Amino acid sequence: MNGVFHLTEDQIWKIDRAARALLEDPGIMLEDEQVYSAALQAGAKPGGKPMVARLPSSMIDEYLALAPREVLFADRRGGIQAVGAGSPSRFWTGAALFYLDRHGFRSIRQKDLADFTRIIDALDQVDVIVGTSTEETPPPHRDFVGFRIMAQNTGKHLRALSFSPRGGQAMLEMARVLAGGRSLREAPLFSMGFTAHGPLRWTSLALGVFRMTAGHGIPVTVNGEPMAGASAPVTLAGTASVGTAEILAGIVANQLMEPGRPCLFNLGFAHVMDMRQGFAVTGGPENVLLAVAGAQLARHYGLPSVSWMCTDSLHCDAQNALEKMLAAVTHTQAGVSTIWGVGQVESEKTISPVQAVIDDQIIAAVRRYLKGFSTDEESLAVEEVRRVGICGSFLDTDHTFSHFREQVFLPECLVRVQRMSADERADLVSRAEDRVEAILARDRAPVLDEAAERELLAIEKRYGEGS
Repeated sequence: MNGVFHLTEDQIWKIDRAARALLEDPGIMLEDEQVYSAALQAGAKPGGKPMVARLPSSMIDEYLALAPREVLFADRRGGIQAVGAGSPSRFWTGAALFYLDRHGFRSIRQKDLADFTRIIDALDQVDVIVGTSTEETPPPHRDFVGFRIMAQNTGKHLRALSFSPRGGQAMLEMARVLAGGRSLREAPLFSMGFTAHGPLRWTSLALGVFRMTAGHGIPVTVNGEPMAGASAPVTLAGTASVGTAEILAGIVANQLMEPGRPCLFNLGFAHVMDMRQGFAVTGGPENVLLAVAGAQLARHYGLPSVSWMCTDSLHCDAQNALEKMLAAVTHTQAGVSTIWGVGQVESEKTISPVQAVIDDQIIAAVRRYLKGFSTDEESLAVEEVRRVGICGSFLDTDHTFSHFREQVFLPECLVRVQRMSADERADLVSRAEDRVEAILARDRAPVLDEAAERELLAIEKRYGEGS
């Protein structure tokens, strides 16, 4: 294996067979009467418990084949990213409960989400903003209120956070406003997702969200989020098998509701239980192993993959840097399609604009590393060396001026000063804090025009009053 972990074809086959065996016996619980009935009509058999369907392998293959091999993610600036099993890694933020910035630690409020979204909008390496909870918003409204806040502050693709099927309907209406007459199927401005409640169970809430947003080509992230030692066997192969079974069942369910709905295969959210402290680990080497396995399994099924780059550290510290860089490097090398977690700390519980700026630098460094370097005639520069000559200098040559920007990584926040010239804020965290403040202090034109903003607020009010 040359020191790099990967599953062999035989290991992939074994995990796939184990997942299919679990879906045949004991089966998968589908806690939605319409979805459960549709599964039985499509060839599933009743299981040993209510709402449990036993899925034959042939049925899995039939509905898995309906999911597109490539998923489109549109933004409001006219861009569309096509993400497939072999595409370059894209980086997304993530959901959380708490906020950490220069002013301290607190529950996320609506202004925090607006500020965080503005920061993400300014970071070139981050592709997608993910919705999150806000403290002062009633729980049933947090998805569509958050959607509106994000839409007001970025033109990037929006990955909605789902709290209810009704919230999914509200966000669909808002997305149609943002699309301005464009088809969401052709240019999906937002995407959805949900996680299986393991082991081997899709809840009525998850299936309800999938069902109520079906029929529009909205991409959906199908998450198996098994926890080794808690909701899955403690062995990583057993965890991968349970998670794969849950994801395959979730993809089948989505294809039953909307044949051809774009789905992402997400085993990369898998965790292990810290047996000493009793909580989910997100920054350990086991998370990396499961994310790499998830990317390979997704390619086996011909689908895009998902993972987290997260840390269990509570702060922007050395542990944080160790865990985040390990994830960013290994997940991109493994070909994970979409890597979540920009801005997250504390085992996914907290987002930080300061961490987002640091993560942007991590991603830029990793992308520069993966780019490598060429060995063409211009790059080898033999004639340039001859021209400059022995004991000459390349500092002021046209060749240097022409190529240094693409050859040498130029970070915005990393410390590259001499100690004698450094000021008291010559550290990465301080520089990231300064960049956050500078972004928020900028004047900028509104992201939404007034008519669209009024429509979003009207939709929010109508759904807020009707719940």
